[in-house]
Amino acid sequence: MMRSILFLSLFLYAPLMASGQRPPASGESIQVHPEAREAIDQLKSPYCPGMMLDVCPSPGGAMLRDSIQSMAAAGIGADSIVSLILAEYGPEWRAEPTPEGTGLWAWLVAPAGLALGLALVWVILGRRRGRRGPAPSFPQPTPEDTARIEAALKILDEEEEPAF
Repeated sequence: MMRSILFLSLFLYAPLMASGQRPPASGESIQVHPEAREAIDQLKSPYCPGMMLDVCPSPGGAMLRDSIQSMAAAGIGADSIVSLILAEYGPEWRAEPTPEGTGLWAWLVAPAGLALGLALVWVILGRRRGRRGPAPSFPQPTPEDTARIEAALKILDEEEEPAF
């Protein structure tokens, strides 16, 4: 009952508010009321499933944004606007799940999954580090090996010298 009275008063009051408005001049941008912006950002579009109301290109989405703008200009807060829209269209059009009831799972499962994944990576990397054996040791070159290496390097240097 209260909702019907609120919607009826809003739709009777909206033409009075609109009569004082003027269309923006060319090059002038439309100023969106901050409460309307906050409410629009919390809603998905009932006219374009899968899209936020802010980017819905349908005429119904534009009309809903305009009515939200009118409600905000009338002094209705963003939370009240969202509640009215959800009461009219249904709770499935809320952009974010509520942090209570079953919506609480949406807020808890993602961070828990991330923490579990990071813990799993940490455990796997820790086990791989533990599997490493001692660093391989290489034998020291003998004096004959050192002489052969020096001779090979001398030949390489001579071959690389310019011939001019």
